Amino acid sequence: MERPLIGITTYPPNADDRFDLPAEYVAAVRQAGGDVVLLPPGGADPSSLVARLDGLVLSGGGDLDPSTYGGAGHETIYSLDPDRDVDELALARRVLEIDLPTLAICRGHQVVNVALGGTLVGHLPDIAPSTDVAAPVLHRIEPPVLRDRATPTPHPVTVEATSRLASILGATEVVPVSWHHQAVDRLGAGLRVVATAPDGTIEATEHPEHPQLVSVQWHPELSSATDVTQQRLFDDLVERSTAQRSEKEPS
Repeated sequence: MERPLIGITTYPPNADDRFDLPAEYVAAVRQAGGDVVLLPPGGADPSSLVARLDGLVLSGGGDLDPSTYGGAGHETIYSLDPDRDVDELALARRVLEIDLPTLAICRGHQVVNVALGGTLVGHLPDIAPSTDVAAPVLHRIEPPVLRDRATPTPHPVTVEATSRLASILGATEVVPVSWHHQAVDRLGAGLRVVATAPDGTIEATEHPEHPQLVSVQWHPELSSATDVTQQRLFDDLVERSTAQRSEKEPS
C-alpha cells in the first residue's frame, strides 16, 4: 500500500515573498510514515483539496484576524493574513464534514474552535491566572521589544484520563513545547476540553461526533524528534490516514 498523503497548511508569503513552514512538521509526518504535500494559502477552493488527501495537519503560525470571531484588536496580534484565515476556516469545516483524519496544532487548534463558532483570548498575559496557581505559566517567552520574535518554552499539561488524547499519548501528564499568546476562550459548538495547563488555559479539545479530529494548543513537532510521547500524535495521524486510504482503494 502507498504511504498516506498528508497535507500541511503553510504560513503566508514571508518578507522574501516565499511560502514557508518549519521543517519539523514535515520531519514528524515522514517519521510516522506519511508523505507530505504543502498547502499554501490563496487557493481557489481549499476545501476541494481535501478529497485528494488522506490526512491533514492544520499548522501553527500567526494569529487569526479578530474579526473572524468577533474579538477586539490587540497590539500583540501579528502576521494577519486574510487568505490564510479564509482557507483554513474552510478546510476545518470541510474535514469535519467528511471526518478526514486531522491534527490541529496551535493556530490550527484555534482555527477549529473559531470554525465551530468559538472565540479566542486576545492575549494570555492579560488574563489573571487561577488563584490556586503559585506562579504564572509561560506559554511562550515574550520578546523584549513588541515586534521581535517570541521563543517557545515547555510547560506541564494535564490530560483527561478518559480522553482519546490520553490514549494516543499514553500519558495524562506531559510537558510539551508551547509557543502561543492566544488560546481558546468560548468553546466552539460540540467541543469539549480534554487538557489544561496549570493556569487553566485550554490545551486540547475533542469533538465526540468527530473522532478523526485531534486538536492541541502546543507544538508537538518541536519536540517530537526526542520525545516519543509527542511523536505519537503524528504516528496516530498517519495510522488513521492509512486506514482511511485503505478504505478508498479498490480491493
